[in-house]
Amino acid sequence: MAAPHTLLDYYRAIENASLKMLEAAQAEDWDQVVKLEGACAVLIAQLRHRSRTDELDLEERKEKNRIMQRILKTDAEIRCLAEPWLNDLEQLLDRQGQSMH
Repeated sequence: MAAPHTLLDYYRAIENASLKMLEAAQAEDWDQVVKLEGACAVLIAQLRHRSRTDELDLEERKEKNRIMQRILKTDAEIRCLAEPWLNDLEQLLDRQGQSMH
């Protein structure tokens, strides 16, 4: 995808990155999920900066809302996939912490 130029382009780029995160989570490629999460954070920071000077018109706001709904749905799916992995990690860390005492 080309570099974002408009506010909607930022939302679309974030949605695209979130879909790639979902694909990585489905493949249990947690390193890739973390990398893409970092990329999303950068895009979100850039979007926040850009939104201080740019505004969306009514139709663009409607599109932004549709994109945000899709991002939230994707995020929920990622969380469902990550939960067992995070629980395993927590148990592993608990065991390591107990073995240190």
